[in-house]
Amino acid sequence: MTVNMTKGQAISLEKSDGGTLTAVRMGLGWQAAKRRGLFGSRTREIDLDASAVLFAGKEPQDVAFFQQLVSKDGSVRHTGDNLVGGVGQGGDDEAILVDLARVPVHIDQIVFTVNSFTGQTFQEVQNAFCRIVDETNGQELARYTLDGGGAYTAQIMAKVHRVGSGWQMTALGIPANGRTFQDLLSAIASHV
Repeated sequence: MTVNMTKGQAISLEKSDGGTLTAVRMGLGWQAAKRRGLFGSRTREIDLDASAVLFAGKEPQDVAFFQQLVSKDGSVRHTGDNLVGGVGQGGDDEAILVDLARVPVHIDQIVFTVNSFTGQTFQEVQNAFCRIVDETNGQELARYTLDGGGAYTAQIMAKVHRVGSGWQMTALGIPANGRTFQDLLSAIASHV
């Protein structure tokens, strides 16, 4: 059963049988918004990039993104860059796999961001979402949908963080500006 999350909402990442999740996929999907023009409606390709920044306390330690597909410890893996979006027709356009059992013990949070590498704003994006999927069985656990676009080029989407011996996901949905995750580090700092 999928939980449709709202900004600021947190959910436990325990399995319904009480077991602990071992691997999750953060999926990101989007489409270019149709624009009316002189000769009808058209779309412009949108290159959004998903990133996962691994934190120990408030300090970034590692990352998985389109230029470094696997974190140095191997626990987080980006599946590859999608330059246009909408390919999945509602499915994931980019995905980041997290092997929760392999995340080093000093890493207490993984923050997921999305950036418009080409500088287009979210006013030009529609049907954008991020979702958490149990990678062992393909079951969608939670989905956070971006409602409406804004004059920003990035969003701090969500974070997965340790709570006791398990993990929890919190939908953040914080607008920001920047072409890459590096541009967002100061904005992320106040939310870790």
